[in-house]
Amino acid sequence: MRFHRRSVVCRFLWCRIFYESKIVGDILVTKIVSRSELLVIREDLRMLGQRVVFTNGCFDLIHRGHVEMLMEARSLGEVLVVGLNSDKGVKALKGSARPLFGEEDRAVLLSAFECVSYVCIFDEVSVESLICALTPDVLVKGGDYSESEVIGKDAVKANGGRVEILSLWPDTSTTQLIDRIERGRS
Repeated sequence: MRFHRRSVVCRFLWCRIFYESKIVGDILVTKIVSRSELLVIREDLRMLGQRVVFTNGCFDLIHRGHVEMLMEARSLGEVLVVGLNSDKGVKALKGSARPLFGEEDRAVLLSAFECVSYVCIFDEVSVESLICALTPDVLVKGGDYSESEVIGKDAVKANGGRVEILSLWPDTSTTQLIDRIERGRS
């Protein structure tokens, strides 16, 4: 059964998901947190001795490369936090045709992964201020980055953390997928 986005049932479910997350439980939405909530959670995790791993991205069209990277990232600590570029941030980074999916949809998809502990949407083009505030124990990026390109690496290292560049899955970029889909239409 499909619900039209403007249907009463769809709006009811949407409100339950985003405004009554305590009722929904731990399944999806309690994982989606604001920056201020995330910083409080981080302090609790620090006191409990939990190693926090952080990665970020647009996650506009989730593919196997994303899934593999997220699972590998989670293996580096007890908690995986994903910083998600807002719609405004994705447009600034990727152009006016993106994102393909809105930030709420992308956050819910990410939160559905068991390996993801928390998702925090950030509005800035650069993730640096969030990384500096969070000070994760491990900062992770995919294999398409070199350590010198990783934003926030200095703050993480200055606080005793480390940077990990994970495996790159060939032919699994969102841009490549979009190109293949568009070629299929013509």
